[in-house]
Amino acid sequence: MTVPGVGPLVAVTYKSAIDDPHRIVKSKAAGALFGLTPKKYQSGEKDVTGGITLAGDEIVRTVLYEAANVLLSRITRFSKLKRFAKRRGSKRAKVALARKLAVILHRIWVDGTTYRWGEAKPIAA
Repeated sequence: MTVPGVGPLVAVTYKSAIDDPHRIVKSKAAGALFGLTPKKYQSGEKDVTGGITLAGDEIVRTVLYEAANVLLSRITRFSKLKRFAKRRGSKRAKVALARKLAVILHRIWVDGTTYRWGEAKPIAA
C-alpha cells in the first residue's frame, strides 16, 4: 500500500488474484495476466492494434484502473508514475498506468521492499 493510489482494497484484490508471486517469472508479465495489453491483429499487410485484450480477472483489472485514476486525479505529490502517464490521452494513460502498477506491485511483493517516491528533477532544455 506504499504505492500511490493503491489502498487496502486494491492490495487485497491484487494479492488474492495472484496468490503466489513466484508463479510469474518476470514482473513484466503481471499486466498481461489481467488483460491490460493491447489486442493485436496481423494478417498480410494489415497490422491493427486495438483496445485491451480483457483476458484475466476483471475485478483486478477494474481496481488497477481505478488506482491509476486516483493517482492521476487525486494525488498532488510528484511521482515518476504521473510523469510516465502524461504522454497520451486520458484513457490510454490510465490503462498504461494500471499495467505499470501491476508490474510494480508484483516486484514489490517479490522483493519485500517499499515504493520509493521520485524527486522532481529539472528537465534539461
